[in-house]
Amino acid sequence: MRTGNEPTTARSPLRMRLWLSLWGLAWAVFGVTAFAVNGRTGWAAVCGVLLVLVLVDLCVVVHRLRQGAHYQPGRSVPPYDPDHGPRGGKGPPPGRP
Repeated sequence: MRTGNEPTTARSPLRMRLWLSLWGLAWAVFGVTAFAVNGRTGWAAVCGVLLVLVLVDLCVVVHRLRQGAHYQPGRSVPPYDPDHGPRGGKGPPPGRP
């Protein structure tokens, strides 16, 4: 819902999240590999859990990026007031004291 106080140059942070996820993916793979080679199975498991979380975030980001841009009204569309319900937010609903 558009309220009129949004910044006119707002951008989606999805591309930044994509690059941060790729950076985290690289470090998590490195951590799993390095700790597994050195026999630190506990730390390798922690990095493995982190790797799974990064992969899930990466999948969500890619899915959202593939959805494309959603409709956003332009500057020529005036802001409107939020919906306050059937009575405009005045008083209790019908049937209540």
